[in-house]
Amino acid sequence: MPPEGPEPPVDRESPVGEPVIRGDPELTGQRPNEAVQFDPDDPESVARAAETVEAFAGNTAGDADNVYVLRGAAACAALVRGEGSYKAAAERAGGEATVAFIRKWSRVHDLPQAIRRHVARGEIAPTAAKHIARVSGTARYLLAWATLDHDLTVREVRSIASRVNDGENVAEALEAETDGRLGRLTIDLPVDSYLCLRRQSSLANAEPGAFLADAIEYDDPSC
Repeated sequence: MPPEGPEPPVDRESPVGEPVIRGDPELTGQRPNEAVQFDPDDPESVARAAETVEAFAGNTAGDADNVYVLRGAAACAALVRGEGSYKAAAERAGGEATVAFIRKWSRVHDLPQAIRRHVARGEIAPTAAKHIARVSGTARYLLAWATLDHDLTVREVRSIASRVNDGENVAEALEAETDGRLGRLTIDLPVDSYLCLRRQSSLANAEPGAFLADAIEYDDPSC
């Protein structure tokens, strides 16, 4: 087990509606001033969020790519904050935007940035992100990383999230659903780095995984 240290943020740190991921050109090709921002304290922006949520719920705003989905999630979260409740947000949006729909996607918007980046890259399906957002605390990270490392299906992510919410930890739920082991990661290294890792871990009488684990700075906030 890693030594105790500060836990990474498990919820969104940036303001609701701010296009942190959608405005990153390396991820989306959009710059911050090109990405739609929703300000829950601005009535005009809240009105725009309501229109976006209605279109998002009805799937009438264009192709449902990952950036589009993240924009819809941002609109859901901003509309809830602006209106004060899920019920009021659903009534304001109208159409097919139900309380359950808005709640689910608002939770996706609330996921920490390290997870949302994988959604934007297309490495975690938005529908899987909805289930990752159902769990709390560091289980969010563990389920997200397990999704990547074990190529989990949306159905598997949903089942694991349900088990976690029933009291199991992510490792137990992952093993029960897929026989996978939490923490198992396959990586590709440059040959020089591979040579160095193998040599140093051997001299330290450690397996490469244990050697790398010892080298990680657990008190780093990015962990």
